[in-house]
Amino acid sequence: MIIGIAGPYSDPDNEKKARNFAAINEVAAKVFELGHIPFIGLNMALPVVANLNREEVCHEIMDISMAVIDQCDALLVIGESPGANRERDLILSKGLPVYYTISEIPEVKKQ
Repeated sequence: MIIGIAGPYSDPDNEKKARNFAAINEVAAKVFELGHIPFIGLNMALPVVANLNREEVCHEIMDISMAVIDQCDALLVIGESPGANRERDLILSKGLPVYYTISEIPEVKKQ
């Protein structure tokens, strides 16, 4: 399965923002170890918006992130935020599974 990873990222405190970013990527590695492909919309969006010539890019980050998450078969939510909630709602609206802990995700047996 392709499993999106959603969680809080934005924070006025840059250290907290860095911890949030690291947490999302650490969980993605665990999803991969279970035999799935993790998708992180934020990882796709940040390099793109870094090259935009404007200060405020929250809308663009969410546009890209939502497009990435829309391609997923499921979502793992590691914490709530307005963006993570939007990603969760998108997956739920498609009738796809939303997981809230890594232990809920079935392991894929490697062949």
